[in-house]
Amino acid sequence: MTHPTSVRLTTEAAEHPYVLERAFNTFDPRIIDQLYEEEALFVPRPGAPTAGPGRLPAHEGFLALRVPIRVTPRHTYVSGDLALLIVDWTVEGTAADGAPTRIAGTATDVARRGRDGFWRYVIDNPFGGAHGS
Repeated sequence: MTHPTSVRLTTEAAEHPYVLERAFNTFDPRIIDQLYEEEALFVPRPGAPTAGPGRLPAHEGFLALRVPIRVTPRHTYVSGDLALLIVDWTVEGTAADGAPTRIAGTATDVARRGRDGFWRYVIDNPFGGAHGS
């Protein structure tokens, strides 16, 4: 099996979390980054947002465990070309170092439909309402 170099984007906002799941599970930060607008914000830890080129190292840190993600969308609210996505997610399994791993959260994300009709993140906040400095 060859390693994918991209993931198919969606024209349905409610499907965007599943596109993220497929992209995440390739463990390739460049594939995940295709789901973001150029200057989109990613918050890998509460209080530590990153944007633009800074997203790749942030994704690499998240992917280093080599444990797949599972998403369960809770709500999708669409207004015109913007969508608010509330998504429960879990990264659970055996990490690359052999340690059992479980990280979970409820994402509060904003996506925008581009001129091409496909949805991309404007803000990806995996830990949603978690408090941080």
